[in-house]
Amino acid sequence: MFHNRALIVSVEKFSACAELGKRSGARRDTKRLHAALRRRGFTVTILIDPDAREIIEAFKAESEQPVHSCFVGVLSSHGEKGVIFGADGHSVKLAHIYSQFGGPMMAAKNKLFLVQACRGSELDEGVEVEIDSSEDDCVYECQSIPNETVVAYATAPGYSAFMHPTGSVFLRTFCDLVEECEGWEITRFLTRLNRRVALEFEARGNKLQGKKEMPCFISRLTADCYPFTRTLGD
Repeated sequence: MFHNRALIVSVEKFSACAELGKRSGARRDTKRLHAALRRRGFTVTILIDPDAREIIEAFKAESEQPVHSCFVGVLSSHGEKGVIFGADGHSVKLAHIYSQFGGPMMAAKNKLFLVQACRGSELDEGVEVEIDSSEDDCVYECQSIPNETVVAYATAPGYSAFMHPTGSVFLRTFCDLVEECEGWEITRFLTRLNRRVALEFEARGNKLQGKKEMPCFISRLTADCYPFTRTLGD
């Protein structure tokens, strides 16, 4: 019998040549994600501090394996618009990862990707502003997302995502809801995630005081999806 599967890619430490800072809190997120997804019946694979090539190869391998009904992919690293970085400092296009899951093995299965990474350098003041998010790049990334897929981002295009030594607010809240909201349809689940982060989180510190984070998601589902209905032992 096939199981639902999850792949967690978490980059906390980077090579010196990458000139990217340590992401304290990433391992806490990974530990929490592993526990929450395992409890919902997922077989979980964890990749810690992989380089760019290893990230691509890991997702390609997952896209070629059978799954019961749902695959969850988590990408947690430094990022910029349309990319995340491996531990070697080389970039990986998110569009490349998503597009691998349109093949015959995964085409009819539900896919959920969580991206905990910056998508720019703007800081969210909690009000609506207009930004130049390079529309062509955004369209290309969206077009790469296969059918029956949802991609949830920690933040909107052009903005920074917050990381704390206790973990990221986005992934912490996701885990809270996995534990609380058994049997919820995924778009309802992610809307609750957006609301909780947007309304309950506010950054602290001299430079970041009062700054907010607003997650967002893109859905290409053609039917309702209920990924978190099982509890381990059921």
